[in-house]
Amino acid sequence: MSLFSLICCVTQWNAARLQNKCFGENEVEAVLQRLDRLTQDEARMTAAEIFKVVHGVVQNMNGSMDSKKTRSAPPNIG
Repeated sequence: MSLFSLICCVTQWNAARLQNKCFGENEVEAVLQRLDRLTQDEARMTAAEIFKVVHGVVQNMNGSMDSKKTRSAPPNIG
């Protein structure tokens, strides 16, 4: 094993030890779970906004088609 490899191994070991000491495995896992939950919430909110836009477009199209039908209908002769 070269001196460089030994230094890399020791550095990685120290970094892992420092991470566990500062954050602890439970805290890191809790942060990752919270991030995942926030990501899911953001995806739901985005889907809801897309649904609102599509619903509005469909409503506008239906209203436009209804007004065209009314204008193009032959007059009632009675």
